[in-house]
Parts: sequence; C-alpha cells; structure tokens
Amino acid sequence: QQRGPEGMEEKRMPLPKSQKWVCWRISSALCQWIKFEEKVEDGGERWSMPHIPALPLHSLFELRTCLQKGTVLLDLDAHSVKEIIDKALCRQPDDWVLLPELRDRLAALLLLQPRHQATKSPLLALADLGLSPCRGNAWPCPFPAAEQRESFSRDSAVLRNRFKKKLPPGAEVANVMVGEVDFLKKPFTVFVRLREVAALGSLTEVALPSRFLFILLGPHAKVKAYHEIGRAMATLLTDELFQRVALQAKNQEDIIAGIDVFLDELTVLPPGKWDASARIPPPSCLPSPHKRKPHCNGSTAAAEDRPGLGHQHFSEELERTGRLFGGLVRDIRRKAPWYRSDFSDALHIQCLSAVLYIYLATVTNAITFGGMLGDATGVLESFLGTAFAGSIFCLFSGQPLTILSSTGPVLVFERLLFSFSEDYSLDYLEFRLWIGLWVAFFGLVLVATEASHLVQYFTRFTEEGFCALISLIFIYDSLKKMLSLAEAFPINWHYRTDDVTLYSCSCNLSSPGEPRLPWPRSWGSPAWLSRAQCLSRGGQLLGTSCHYVPDVTLLSFLLFGGTFLCCTALKHFKSSRYFPTGLRKLVSDFSIILAILIFCAIDVALGLETPKLLVPSELKPTNPTRGWIVLPFGANPWWVCLAAAVPAVLVTILIFMDQQITAVILNRKEYKLKKGAGFHLDLLCVSLLMIVTSVTGLPWYVSATVISLAHMDSLRKESTTSAPGEQPEFLGIREQRLTGLAVFILTGVSVFMAPVLKYIPMPVLYGVFLHMGVVALNSIQFTDRVRLFLMPAKHQPDLLYLRHVPLRRVHLFTTIQVLCLAVLWVLKSTVAAIIFPVMLLALVGIRKGLERIFSLHDLSWLDSIMPEPGRKEAEGKLPRKHEEEESDTEEVGDVLGAVLFCCCPHGCVGAEAEPGLGVQLRAAASAAQRGRESQQPRLTSPSSLS
Repeated sequence: QQRGPEGMEEKRMPLPKSQKWVCWRISSALCQWIKFEEKVEDGGERWSMPHIPALPLHSLFELRTCLQKGTVLLDLDAHSVKEIIDKALCRQPDDWVLLPELRDRLAALLLLQPRHQATKSPLLALADLGLSPCRGNAWPCPFPAAEQRESFSRDSAVLRNRFKKKLPPGAEVANVMVGEVDFLKKPFTVFVRLREVAALGSLTEVALPSRFLFILLGPHAKVKAYHEIGRAMATLLTDELFQRVALQAKNQEDIIAGIDVFLDELTVLPPGKWDASARIPPPSCLPSPHKRKPHCNGSTAAAEDRPGLGHQHFSEELERTGRLFGGLVRDIRRKAPWYRSDFSDALHIQCLSAVLYIYLATVTNAITFGGMLGDATGVLESFLGTAFAGSIFCLFSGQPLTILSSTGPVLVFERLLFSFSEDYSLDYLEFRLWIGLWVAFFGLVLVATEASHLVQYFTRFTEEGFCALISLIFIYDSLKKMLSLAEAFPINWHYRTDDVTLYSCSCNLSSPGEPRLPWPRSWGSPAWLSRAQCLSRGGQLLGTSCHYVPDVTLLSFLLFGGTFLCCTALKHFKSSRYFPTGLRKLVSDFSIILAILIFCAIDVALGLETPKLLVPSELKPTNPTRGWIVLPFGANPWWVCLAAAVPAVLVTILIFMDQQITAVILNRKEYKLKKGAGFHLDLLCVSLLMIVTSVTGLPWYVSATVISLAHMDSLRKESTTSAPGEQPEFLGIREQRLTGLAVFILTGVSVFMAPVLKYIPMPVLYGVFLHMGVVALNSIQFTDRVRLFLMPAKHQPDLLYLRHVPLRRVHLFTTIQVLCLAVLWVLKSTVAAIIFPVMLLALVGIRKGLERIFSLHDLSWLDSIMPEPGRKEAEGKLPRKHEEEESDTEEVGDVLGAVLFCCCPHGCVGAEAEPGLGVQLRAAASAAQRGRESQQPRLTSPSSLS
C-alpha cells in the first residue's frame, strides 16, 4: 500500500507473498546492482552481501520474448519521468490497446512517489528501535503524505551519502521496475534509451542521471516470474558487452541480438550439483571484456590468457639514440615536466606513513651494516652517507622512489677489500678512494655509451634470482642478529627456584695476593657497590649469581616475532570485514608504525633492559686518526692508483647489476607508473655519488631492492569507488620525491634524536626487517613455483603457467633457479666473493642457455622472451595483449538502485562505434540460435566469472 500524490486515492497493489525484494519502485523492498547483486533480507532492513547473480535460464528467454513483443524506444527525447511514461504509453503497438481509464490508472501508478531501501547504521537502527508504530507489519505504514515525504528525504540523503563515495565520475543510473497489477490482461513492457541522460528526480536512489529504463507490468503470473525477468534485465545491464550493444543499437533487432550473444556465452550449472540458494561470492578479479568480444569469430577463446611475446622491459626509455649521452638527455627531457608535480603529489596522508616506515627501515639498515668494517667506516659515517647520498639521489634521479642504502653484496665486496688491504699493509681508505674514482669513471662511460640498453636482457629469471638473494639476506641477517642476543644475554638454563638461597654475588676490591674483602648484597653495608661501580674501580665479581641475566633473550624473541606477525596482520587489515573501509585503509597504511608503537609500549611496560636503538651523538669520524677528507697520495705506493682499476671493474659490474636490476623491478608495467623511468640518469647519479663518498670515506651506496620495494608498496594507490564486493582497483604508485627526501633528512638528523630513539628496541626493528624480506620474497613468481614442490597436484592452485606448461618442465625451470641462487649465496659467504659480480652477470648468460632446454612457448609463460632483432620485427606485426588490457577501463558497467550503469568519464564507451556492429551481432546471434540445442548456456553472468 502506497500513498499517491496529493489528492489521489490510495492504490493497493497485490504482490506475491515470497516476493520480498521486487525491483519496483512502489514496493517496500528492492534490489540493487553495483556491479554485483544485493538483495534485501527478510525484515527489509539489511542488504545482503554482494554476490554473482545466478539466474533461472527460463527468465532470460522470457526477457527476450518480452523485448520482442514489447516496446523498445531508442534515443527517446524526454527529460522527466512523466514525459517518458506519456511517450511510452502513446507508442504502444496496435494490438496493445487500453481503455482511457485503465491508461490513466497505469500512468498514475507509474508516477507514484517511490520509497527506497535505506541502509541504517547500527547506532541509528538502535535509536529507531521501538519508535516505529508499525514495527513488524509486512506493509509500509499509511503515514500522512507530509511525514512520508520527510522520511523519504531523510532516506534519500542517507543513500546519497552512502553511495557517493562508491561511484566513479561519470556514473549513470538504469532503472528496472517490475510488478503485478490486477487490471492488465497482458504484460506492459517498455525498454527506453534516452537520447540525452536526464536526472529523473526521486525515481533513482542517488542524484545521478539516467539513460536506461525498463518497465514490466502484467497480470498475475506464476511465483516470481516478473521478479526473475527483472533480475535478468539488471544482470544484462551490468554486462560490459551488452552495455556496448545497448548504447550502439539502432533498432530492436540489435537489442535482441545482444541478448542472443549473451546467451551463447552462458554455461549451465546442473541443479542437482549445487545449492540454488547459495550465493556465489565475487571473484578477486574479473576477466577482461576484450576476451569476450562477439566480433572475434571465436578467435578470442583460442587466445585466452596468451602471454605477450614482446619483452616487458623493452620500451622507449631503453632505445639507443646513437649519440653520446643521448639516453641521458632523453631521460632529463622526460622527467623535467614532472619535476614540480613530484613535490605536489606528495601532499597525502599516505606519504606520512611511508616516511615513518622507510625511515625506521633505513636507520636499522644503517646501524646493521654500519659497523661491519670496524673503524674504517662506522655507524656515524653510515648515517651521514645515507642522508647525503639519498637526498641528492631523490632530488636529481630519474626514479626518486628508489631508496639508496648499503646493500649486502656491496658491503661483502667492501669487506673483502678491507681484508685485502690489511693483509698487504695498504691504507684501506686511500685504496678505496682510487677504486671509487675508477668506478665513477667507468660509470660515466656506461652512461655515455647508453649501456643501460642492456637492461632489456634482464628477464624475470635474472630479476627473481637477484631479488630472492637480497630478500634472503634480509631474512638471514634479522635472524642472525636475534640469535646473537643469546650470547650477549645468555639464557639461564641452570637457574632453579629452590636454590635461590644459595645464589649470591659480591664485589672484591682487594689486590691480587691480598685477602678478599667481599661485600655481599644482603649485608646492606655502606660499602656496597653496584656492578658498574665495582668494575669501574677494578674490582671482581664473585658468586654464583653474578652472571644472572633476566630473560632478555626470551622477551626479545617475543618482541621480534610479535612485530613481524603484527605487521603482517595489520597490513592485511584493509581486506578484513571489520570496521568501515576508510578506517581499515588507514590502519593498513600505518601498519608498520602501529606495530612498532605497540611493541615499544609492551617493552616499556615490562621494564626489561632489552637492546635499544643507539645512534651516534657526536659528529666526528669513527676513527679519530683520520679527518673527513681522504687524501689520494701519501699512505700507499704510487702504483696503487693504477692497480685499483682491476677491482674497480668488478665493483662497476656489481653496481651496474645491482642498480639496474632494482630499477627494472621498480619500473615494471604492473606498477602502472606514469612519469617514466630514468635508467641513464639514475646510473649517472650513483656514479657521481661514488666520487663524493670515496673522497669523504663514507660507505658506497646503491639502490636497495627490498627497501625500495617496501617504499613502493607503502605508496600504492587504490580506487575509492569500488562497488560492494569488488576488490579495489590498483591505480598505480604515488610517484613523488618528497617521501624519500624526508626519509634521508630524518636519517641525517637522527644524531640529534638519540634521546627519543633510545626507547625503540632493536628486536622490534629486526622484526620489521624480517617483514620486509618476507614480503619481497613473496612478491616474486619464483616463490610460488618453489611451493609447488610441496603440493600434491590436486591441491596446486590454478596458475596460468600450469595450464600451458607441463609440471615437470616447471619444476626443472625452478630447480635451475634454485641452483643459481645457491651458488650466489655460497659465493657471497666465502672467500670466493671476489667473483660474485661476475656470477651476477653470468645469470644473463645462463638464461640465454635455457633457450636450448626450453621452448619459446614454455619460456613465454615461465619467463619473458629475450629480444632479438628478427624477433622484434615479427612481434611488431602481432597484436599485443597488454595493449588490450590497458584499455580495459574503456567501459565499466555498474548498476545501482535497480541498476547503476557507469560509463567512462572520458566518453570511451560508445564514442567509437564499431561499424556494422548490429549486423555482426545478428550474425553471431543466428549462429548461436542454430547451436542452442548443442551448446548449453550459462546460469551465471559471463562478466562475473572467469
């Protein structure tokens, strides 16, 4: 029962008893589609979870019949609901004639004030509990008209606020209205496409323009017949390809042909093999609509999931210009227009969490690797060098998202040089200065000759081997540091509570040969000295409990493991079901900082003296015998400056591979970077910084793979307009220079922040280290393939490469990668580390040799194809899959209210009408109709399931 406009009598509409959510604006319940279907649950106060619509097959055929026999009005020139209804009633076929009074009654019915289903917050629902005088009635209350309008306005405001943030710009509404009336003898069906989108007032739940309208009213039918037809229409309007058809159709036959093509793509779910009442949850990702284009004549199915043959890193940034420094000049021209936006784009709360996270990671890295070379380059030099080199790199590099730091391979090589200098009585810093100068010279030569062009030969095989090595170094170092705590704070395995009376400790200040004069603690003598005072006065500690230490090691491991688990849990909190989306996103962005604060608070509350973060507090070299400038001559023979060119070649290979592999990983296409890369410019910055760090005796710096990946991950942008049930769309990375610059400035001023940083336990930071290493390791396909060794075939995930490559070939490829990784680890950890850079370069050669073991087809799925001149020309003539995938955003269809239809804000949909689309669709529909007997249609929407 609904009250009509002022002065109109009440209308009573009979509805089926089980029809709880009819998509009809005059009923008290409804359904909505925002990409997926949502139903109103029993009671009418709660929307269901979004799910894939599962339709009765017969409803699609009935919908097709309704559109064949009904009225289809395309490009109708109307701007209001009343105008649409009047024109729809006037353009009915000759065999569908109503008496004037029934015609007026139908028009008045369609123009009744709608009532929409508003979702209330839990607090509002509790506030309204018991206040409604009609609580429990199956029908809406017959409130006065003014009260109805007030309630409707309040509900509309709630709906607008709720859905506003869910909808992308350019969204449109399509309305589906179905129901039963007792004064019609045959169904009244109208499908309307407006010439221009129009705001239809209160007909829609949100203040968005409408283009499509579907009305189906008819006499009493079998239970839920019209209800299912309305669901079928709504499902069609959420299908991307049918949207294109509906936008470009020129007549009624084109619409029918679009339905036939939709039917031809469907597949039946047998009724006895699944529960029809079960709701299929939305998939994590939807298939590309370009794989389903009806005008592909079946070739799309054969090309499903076809990998691109072109190499993923070959782009204009790596093309040779044939001129000296030509690539560098092109990098500068490419990055210069973005320089101002590199700072303005950082004005976002997400950048604050990234700064704090990467700052703590960088400080921990500087302390961990800073003391490796003793007095040569200590912790203070590590802090100052990181601050200076990182700041310069962020200001002038081609990829400012890269984080410069001391890396494991470079430090291993520095340690070898340090040992070599000690063995042959050479001054290490002077020897290192000449090596750094030679490396800078070789780096400039590589930039001038555009050697970064060779980056295109770094395939997934090389990238994953290097990334896995660096990730394992992070994991290994964090665990090694934690295990070393057992030596500094030994666990008291022999402590017994029952023997507490036997434990004592005293200080003996007597000289050797004199009688001991102990002062036990239990005496309370004025001569009692603390442990520190006793040792400072040259005394000795005597007693069985002198070496007792509280369980610092146990607490440290609890802090270490707790931080790692808390970081992981909070990072995935944004995909949880608890709390609003905005809060979940905020917690996820600040997950690392929150984990550190939580376990710092636990450490303070327990009060044990766990090892803390200690930073230098004085600006002076670690070695007091040297200044801040290293002199090139005087300490070593003159020929050392020439001999240094030999190790400089190896260091150049190492830095080139380390820097460029990291750059390749960070500039992958899947990160959707828009400002381009700068391989030549990055290498130039690293080469020039080698001169400064070598002259000042600071550590050498290069791109840190794991920390850079963590930096990228902390700046991920996701859509805020994802529909309920839909995973947020990854939009790219927040590309800017300010976060990295802030990180390195904070690192430089850390020497003045020692009073604050001393409260951070080192086990907590080691837990963050472990988290970064594990995240980086899990981000590569290599890890997934290693897990396959431990999985029975029937439990293995449905990975694309497993569909096209035999499992034994996958295991062989993975085994080769594991062996290469093991060789790299052994070389890094032994005296053979001097040839470690050569082995990194050898990975490219090993990958080339794999083409004799694996076919190009297998390598195209497991790896990427190495570029060859002849092959590139052949690939230029093939359609590129990634180009099709990049255009996936041309049209996005969402349905809201009854159906929300979202168009690309740039006018992509329908802007380029394909010639002869209607003829193609009708031809495809004819073929589908001929094969309908043998091809079973789907019960679920093809756009919802892969």
